[in-house]
Amino acid sequence: MTFDTLIENVIQWADEKDILKNENAPKQIMKVIEELGETCEAINKQRASDMVMDGLGDTFVTLIILTKQLGYDPAECLERAWNEIKDRKGKTEGGVFIREE
Repeated sequence: MTFDTLIENVIQWADEKDILKNENAPKQIMKVIEELGETCEAINKQRASDMVMDGLGDTFVTLIILTKQLGYDPAECLERAWNEIKDRKGKTEGGVFIREE
């Protein structure tokens, strides 16, 4: 499946579950943090790659739902982020990218 198809599937699923209401956004951001935390734990404890992939996938799902609850297009949010970072200059130190000011 393409990324776009997966996004549409997630949106349709969330709509069918009546999750996409704007008033659900505060609870959804907590779900994003929960899934991200589980992903961090899986990485930090060097768990099996399927646990890491599951956590990353769940984080994507929660973020896609959050964007729709707030009235945004997930692809547009990603494009905006890409346009901000694509020309950044800097270097990686200790595994962290440090951008030049």
